[in-house]
Amino acid sequence: MTSPQEPVPVRPVLPVRSDLAGLEPYGAPQLDVRVRLNVNENPFPPSSAVVEDIAASVGRAAAGLNRYPDRDFPELRAALADYLAVESHVRVDPGLVWAANGSNEVMVQILQAFGGCGRTVVSFAPTYSMYHEYARDTCTRWVQGERGDGFRLDVDEVELVLEREHPSVLLLASPNNPTGTALDPESARRVLDLTRASGPEVEGGRAATLVVIDEAYGEFRRDGVPSALEMLADNPHLVVSRTMSKAFGMAGLRLGYMVAAREVIDAVMLVRLPYHLSAVTQAAALAALRHREELMAQIAGLRGERDALATWLREQGYTVADSDANFVLFGTFPDREGVFRALLDRGVLIRVVGPEGWLRVSVGTPEETAAFRAALTEVTA
Repeated sequence: MTSPQEPVPVRPVLPVRSDLAGLEPYGAPQLDVRVRLNVNENPFPPSSAVVEDIAASVGRAAAGLNRYPDRDFPELRAALADYLAVESHVRVDPGLVWAANGSNEVMVQILQAFGGCGRTVVSFAPTYSMYHEYARDTCTRWVQGERGDGFRLDVDEVELVLEREHPSVLLLASPNNPTGTALDPESARRVLDLTRASGPEVEGGRAATLVVIDEAYGEFRRDGVPSALEMLADNPHLVVSRTMSKAFGMAGLRLGYMVAAREVIDAVMLVRLPYHLSAVTQAAALAALRHREELMAQIAGLRGERDALATWLREQGYTVADSDANFVLFGTFPDREGVFRALLDRGVLIRVVGPEGWLRVSVGTPEETAAFRAALTEVTA
């Protein structure tokens, strides 16, 4: 006699947000190839002196890991302020510096505090592909305008979008990713003037639009191109975001930071998670900042590699966007996916990103750049 079969339990339907259903997570390809020039990393690993300092500092921090880290990390904020005084020639109060786990978290915290339901965030394409995901994740409405000729910001277009949308936040990358285009100071000043009362209604009047200028690649800007940090004192609705991932060669550290008015910092502190920046991260970042002269010395060499690469690509007949970053956008190709795959077959990984027909290549070591040139020449012969 057979026993009755047990009923098969019905698999429950999970209540995932409807706007996330069917989406794929963000991620550039992580492939083990000979030459990786796709995610704008600094190609040079930290020196042995930097590694030893980080290891010793983390070791000391590890002895106190039974305790929560300093949630306001004043020592790190002061060290970042000292670095900016050297790099950008702008001295800021350490209390106006805020850090998080990568500039990604900085951006999310900004939108948690100033975006959200019923609010709008605006940017201008082509630009960093994660911006719209920050908006989505914080339930902020996403609106994207278009850039002008040469991928420059068209301030007249910005004005039209501001008048129509009244966004609470405007995101501008300078240098822009994926184009490498820097925001010229006159355009930045005009945008800051336009946004003093262009935001949502607050207490019966128009609030400002918070202008976030993302300088993730700021250290690579060409001589004579100023940082937006110079405009902070006169514009309390300006935020300047930076990272240690690119110029510092610390992509694996995940340390981003911003400089903003006290009111902005106070608002962000309301939404940050408790003890969001670990003791280990703080110790490693402080160690890296102690070696800022050594790490900054690499930047001049990478700038030179970038300019030489852009010149070579133009000599081959390609259109190249002017770049103040550590990458070059070039094209155009009838079948950019085919070129990408052919380069990958030869051990060279670059990025399919930006407008149709364009490709982006990061600046690598001289040996990596030479390998890219040889592969591209072979592929397109």
